Amino acid sequence: MLGLRNCDIDLENKVLHVNQAIKEVNRRDGSKKLSGKEVVVGPPKSGTSKRTVPLNEAAINAINTIREERFFGEDAPLICDVNGYYISPNQLRKRFYRILEGAGLEQRGLHALRHTFATTLINGIRQEDGTLKSLSVKQVADILGHTTSEVTEMYYVKKDTSRLVGMTDGFEI
Repeated sequence: MLGLRNCDIDLENKVLHVNQAIKEVNRRDGSKKLSGKEVVVGPPKSGTSKRTVPLNEAAINAINTIREERFFGEDAPLICDVNGYYISPNQLRKRFYRILEGAGLEQRGLHALRHTFATTLINGIRQEDGTLKSLSVKQVADILGHTTSEVTEMYYVKKDTSRLVGMTDGFEI
């Protein structure tokens, strides 16, 4: 998310393109370690991490809101500091923790949002007509940028059988 630039977002086609990532590394002068950290922009961690992700209306609205608050051009990061520069993962984490605290919620890592997203897509959401709308593990693995769907199933999916209640109604034999 922190590596995402405005030019990576295609609102017309409702997709974003993950092309780069942000890392926070120790500052160095050659082989000598300096005090402090710096933000480095580079490629995502694997080949499948570079991907196209579909956007729903909630995501598009969030992007538009962020751009209304701060927009420093197409090549600038979507999530940026007051000067339009990339922010560090640590800055985002601290901001997230303050939001959770202000809302009276348990402190969780940002990665918990990714897990919840994946789990919800796979377990599905009950529609007004009673049907369950969900994605396959493979589809979610592609969205998350996982190499295999096994990684998604093993680490990201919490089975929720309560959503299945009533699904077999009307299947009389």
